Amino acid sequence: MIQISPEAAQKIAALKKEEGKDEGAFLRVEVKKGGCSGLSYKMNFETTPRDGDKFFESHGQKVAVDPQSLLYILGMTLEYSGGLNGKGFVFNNPNASKHCGCGSSFNV
Repeated sequence: MIQISPEAAQKIAALKKEEGKDEGAFLRVEVKKGGCSGLSYKMNFETTPRDGDKFFESHGQKVAVDPQSLLYILGMTLEYSGGLNGKGFVFNNPNASKHCGCGSSFNV
């Protein structure tokens, strides 16, 4: 399961509106090779599911994850931290054993 904090859900809704995405749009979270720790997170809005996608919904927002990425992020909570010292989206991933300083890449 993938969780979305209330703050992250609000930010996702605001970004969808800002980008002119329709109600059918969902957030895709993927794990790709790269980054200083070996794996990195990628997020974008999509409207068409892919074969094998797993969907998770929390606080009115839907997230799609492909089966390969799910192996790395199952149990993760997507949070959002704004304000002067905020980091933006934060991936609280219990599977990650190592994180880079900026928090956008990890390793298991």
